[in-house]
Amino acid sequence: MTDRTIVGLRAQDPISQAGVASQLRTRPEVKLTSEDEGELAPEVVVVVVDVVDDEALRMLRSIQRAGSARGVLVATEIDEQKLVSAAECGVAGVVRRSEATPDHLARVIVAVAKGEAHVPADLLGRLLEQVGKFQGQVLGPRGLHFTGLSSREVDVLRLVAEGYDTADIATKLAYSERTIKNVLHAVMTRLQLRNRSHAVAYALRQGLI
Repeated sequence: MTDRTIVGLRAQDPISQAGVASQLRTRPEVKLTSEDEGELAPEVVVVVVDVVDDEALRMLRSIQRAGSARGVLVATEIDEQKLVSAAECGVAGVVRRSEATPDHLARVIVAVAKGEAHVPADLLGRLLEQVGKFQGQVLGPRGLHFTGLSSREVDVLRLVAEGYDTADIATKLAYSERTIKNVLHAVMTRLQLRNRSHAVAYALRQGLI
């Protein structure tokens, strides 16, 4: 098979390194490489740890800095807070050690190499719940959104999407026309949007309107 995903492997202990390596070598869809084999840069690096502690995060950051390889984290224990920390270090796939069968791990590796992401469903559910609470309790009261748009900016984009012109939007929101123009200009500049239609499309994709 020629279309194999090139995989690097890092573990905190030699037993884990040897065990996962022996699993991956049986899989025809992946090819395990080592840091000594300079001719094969990994597309995906699998990192095996017990817990996502400072040492594990340093390892993940070093991989992120070293090149373009995407990370798959295999951990004995991980929660939604540690998941966020791992994601900030470039991890695109997470597998619990208890679920890391050769077949499952290989599927995740191949998916991550294609640009997809994988997180255990229950962990993703808890993460989304935390995101919702953060939006409602922290960002919302401050007029902010995860998208980087303020409540006023969202209101303006919604009215643009409904076909209102600048004067109508200013009347509905009790702002001056200059303020509405400034809001639109700020949004389009900050988010690198080409025009009003592009701004509306962005808001639709973000689920704001």
